[in-house]
Amino acid sequence: MKTSVLCAAAIAAAVSATSGQASAACAKMDKVSAAWLPIMQTTAYYVALDQKLFEKACIEIDSAKMESPNQIIDALIAGRADFGPPGAAAGIAMIAEAKFPGKLKIFGLQGGGIKVDRINDGLIVKPDSEIKSFADLKGKTLGHVPGIQWRTISRHMVKAAGLDPDKDVKLVDLAVAMQVPAVVGGTVDATLSLEPVGSIAVASGKAKRAMTNPVASVIADPFYSGASVMTTKFLTERPDVARRVVAVIDQATDLVNADFAKYKAVLPAYTPMKADQLDLVAQPYLRGFKDLSDTDIKSYQALVDVFISEGVVQGPINVRDKMLTKADLGE
Repeated sequence: MKTSVLCAAAIAAAVSATSGQASAACAKMDKVSAAWLPIMQTTAYYVALDQKLFEKACIEIDSAKMESPNQIIDALIAGRADFGPPGAAAGIAMIAEAKFPGKLKIFGLQGGGIKVDRINDGLIVKPDSEIKSFADLKGKTLGHVPGIQWRTISRHMVKAAGLDPDKDVKLVDLAVAMQVPAVVGGTVDATLSLEPVGSIAVASGKAKRAMTNPVASVIADPFYSGASVMTTKFLTERPDVARRVVAVIDQATDLVNADFAKYKAVLPAYTPMKADQLDLVAQPYLRGFKDLSDTDIKSYQALVDVFISEGVVQGPINVRDKMLTKADLGE
């Protein structure tokens, strides 16, 4: 996919049309099911719900919160969800595509990066911990988001630090809400955590980031572990509704990117973040459909290549073939 394919003007027109529907009563509400994870990468979806952008686009959302990235992709493949809002598992989506070719389309990427100064992940430890990097994890326990995506990324990070993930480090699945308590309570020595866990850790004073954006320093900068995903069944059977979903997510993404200080107020309603912790929360790096560039696609490819090198999925996989295009939307 070339940048020219992702024509900003075309999507802007769709967004405009979506907004225009707000002034008129909907002839009907199209029901759409979404499966999401309570992390920072999902912020645009929270804003879309809070600002009633779906309702304005004549869409009724059946919203299901999941506890792990695997559950989102499983729901999509099984037909229990039409789309995974921003923050769905980018790596697991490609694993699913390898097993069930042609089932999914990617229409946005979310993460963070060193150069763009946006935090996606952190190595979380106690304030007095001697752990300063992955190289210090020998003989230690490392928690991570449940599922194959973050297990694979964690193994890769441990290997990049010169350690053996099968012998030197014990890896433990931990639900997002349990990660800071596990570090504080000593259940694990460290966690590789997505935002807002790092911000929660810093705000609590009971844990800290030993490293910020460690994954971007090893795999790709910027680094995208999250994606906006829809099923090809949804796209094929209800293309008009799919267009409106993409337009709403793009509109909400623009709102967040333009004024994160304003829109982050929605976070306590959807994530473990508390209202008195908002001043410390890190802004995510969100890329909507209309903004995706060659740099973004290459970064996504780097993540998928890690899954191939770790033996989780057979390659080659060209992520460009899996991305939503303007033609897919009938434009």
